[in-house]
Amino acid sequence: MSITEIRELSALREAVGAVKARGQRVAFVPTMGNLHAGHFSLIELARQNADFVVASIFVNPTQFGPNEDFDRYPRTPDADVQGLSAAGCDAVWMPNVATMYPMGVERAVQMRVPVITETLDGAHRPGHFDGVATVVCRLFNQVRPDVAIFGRKDYQQLAVIRAMVRDLAMPIEIIGAPTRREDSGLALSSRNQYLSAEQRSTATLISQMLQTMEQGLRAGESIEAVQDNAVKCLQQAGFDVDYAVVRQPDLTEVASVAAGQSVVALIAVRLGTTRLIDNSEFTL
Repeated sequence: MSITEIRELSALREAVGAVKARGQRVAFVPTMGNLHAGHFSLIELARQNADFVVASIFVNPTQFGPNEDFDRYPRTPDADVQGLSAAGCDAVWMPNVATMYPMGVERAVQMRVPVITETLDGAHRPGHFDGVATVVCRLFNQVRPDVAIFGRKDYQQLAVIRAMVRDLAMPIEIIGAPTRREDSGLALSSRNQYLSAEQRSTATLISQMLQTMEQGLRAGESIEAVQDNAVKCLQQAGFDVDYAVVRQPDLTEVASVAAGQSVVALIAVRLGTTRLIDNSEFTL
């Protein structure tokens, strides 16, 4: 199928307006480009939930910290557009920084979702989720979708977006899509391409450790013991560990667990210069 590339906000509003005038639903998949099979699965899920699918490609400068990889973040727009088209996307919104932040990044109105952004990745990457919430809020205002799709691999990001939408009463349904994985269990990520062959092999331990954490809880081990064992094993394998924790689904801390309780195990590590995250949500 053909895909429409849109770079002007007026053209985006016109295209979406025409769809809504026909009484049809619009689904939105925001991305930073350099797309892989995980992203394309989001498009397929969007297709199932709407009549018209819009994806965006925008590398957002406000969510990168001073020592993070904004400048080297891979940009592959031609391949991305081809992949989106093949996956069934109808239109791709490709704004530049001036369109996204017309008053400039330094003077931009910012969005902040308190409490949930102050732990885990929020603690290790100060300001990151402010940038995420800011750009997603702007994208929602530009696209005005009925439904938006986000991957569950970025579990905390999904929770932040849900909180923002709920608190601001945005008329948007948020759907979390299952994490796509390689056969080895490694979660698909644009950052995987930074890994050497040896590092990629080591990185498979992340998903294995999530399973070990679940098994430990099911065997009656304490949360503290499960977390301590995960950190120790990951460090011994060569990871620099930001966290390996068990939390409630709303990401608040949990002291103990019982049968029938839902929890999520989350891991964030660095392997060389590459930061990797993963999670597993399960019911005991």
